[in-house]
Amino acid sequence: MFVARLSLAVAAILLLATGCSSSRTAKVAVKDHKDRKKAPEFALKDANGQTVHLSDYRGKVVLLDFWATWCGPCKIEIPWFQEFERQHKDKGFAVIGVAMDEEGWDVVKPFAKYIGINYRLVIGDDTIATLYGGVDAMPTTFLIDREGRIASVHVGLSGKRDFEDEIQALLRDSSTSVSAGLVRAK
Repeated sequence: MFVARLSLAVAAILLLATGCSSSRTAKVAVKDHKDRKKAPEFALKDANGQTVHLSDYRGKVVLLDFWATWCGPCKIEIPWFQEFERQHKDKGFAVIGVAMDEEGWDVVKPFAKYIGINYRLVIGDDTIATLYGGVDAMPTTFLIDREGRIASVHVGLSGKRDFEDEIQALLRDSSTSVSAGLVRAK
């Protein structure tokens, strides 16, 4: 019992020290097309019980954010993601928030309502975290291009401008193929 509690305490300290820390900031650039790997498919339930698949968003630039209600840096980024959703949704952009709270919708729904989250939320688990490379820190955010490939990854708190620049680049980059009809948005 003591060992289990000690292990849990050490894990919590490591998580706070590595990922969920406002002092950790990294500038990440969009990967070259040839260096992008296919984003793993998932099937997760949203707040209405509907199944959400990443493939439902094929043809859109997707910001996939792994977060939790208890994560301070996550709370800093959420308003930015709300703004991006408002500004870019008509240009083929979407935000999906993957809440990693163990308590699930019991804590996520009231938090989302209080904050006014305007994008799709799903509840994540260890399976999806493992699919995406073992999400060990929060926030961890993936920018996925219109072809469903991971264009950049942000671990920990990143700058709003970094996200905005990368979103703009991905929207510009793939707008030619979309307007040519090579990729269809759902």
